[in-house]
Amino acid sequence: MGQKQGKSYLGHRRFRLAAVIVTGLLAALLLFSPAFGPPPSTADSAKPKVLTTFTVIADMARQVGGDRVEVNSITKVGAEIHGYEPTPGDLRRAAEADLVLENGMNLERWFDDFIGDARTAHVTLTEGIEPIPIAGASEYAGKPNPHAWMSVRNALVYVENIRAALTELDPAGAADYAVNAARYSGQIEAIGRRVQSKLDGLPANRRALVSCEGAFSYLARDFDLGESFLWPVNAEQEGTPQQVATVVRFVRAHDVPSVFCESTVSAKAQKQAAAESGARFGGVLYVDSLSRKGGPVPTYLDLLRRNTDTIVAGLDPAAGSAR
Repeated sequence: MGQKQGKSYLGHRRFRLAAVIVTGLLAALLLFSPAFGPPPSTADSAKPKVLTTFTVIADMARQVGGDRVEVNSITKVGAEIHGYEPTPGDLRRAAEADLVLENGMNLERWFDDFIGDARTAHVTLTEGIEPIPIAGASEYAGKPNPHAWMSVRNALVYVENIRAALTELDPAGAADYAVNAARYSGQIEAIGRRVQSKLDGLPANRRALVSCEGAFSYLARDFDLGESFLWPVNAEQEGTPQQVATVVRFVRAHDVPSVFCESTVSAKAQKQAAAESGARFGGVLYVDSLSRKGGPVPTYLDLLRRNTDTIVAGLDPAAGSAR
């Protein structure tokens, strides 16, 4: 192309060689320029790219995918998932991904429009799980409680759905995904037995879990716990006087020793309920987000262990007498 342009526009033979040289130099610059040339060759560039909606299922996907896939989360550590507003950068990452994994059950209310714009293959990880309807009088009443991963039993369904999705995406890795999923499922089941043994020790009149968000319905079902909460789903303008009064009545009626709140929202209203009811604030629970590496819950398994220890310490009269 450079030679033709030199002949057409310059009309002189002595410029033809110069044009060829210039064209060659430009081609070399384009080839090796980070802005225009191909990206540097790395091992990760060949890996399937998997994007998840939040950090909990990102950790699950990494456990099943191992070294064969590159996994990232749309929402960052500590972020509130329900009312998240995707950024243009999120949309770009979704368009570049090979697969997007979502929770479903209306957890990510922003997801349908988001994935429609990205036009990327996606899988809903709660497929096959029997939903528990949200209780109480609110706009969410009767809709599925989306926090299915808080059940150890349901977590095994998540793992299987991830294994199947990754196998379809990368059939050559089927054996690796099967081995990883089996190992990870065994670890989750071991945690379930640990949770059961700890909660089984609670006396009948202390088997009630009071939280800020109604995120523990599946855990409560699995381990025969009563449940109350300030609001059904984390949203704006939470902690109304009516919500606090409802929790206070429940705590007094069931002699609940401790109440809890989740890490992604303010505990102010729950501490008020504790003060008015005579209960104590039992600590922070982790649901919608993991912590950073080195924090209290860097993995999903850590989240299950930490929550169980916090709940038992708050409800077991032998764990502390402060009220």
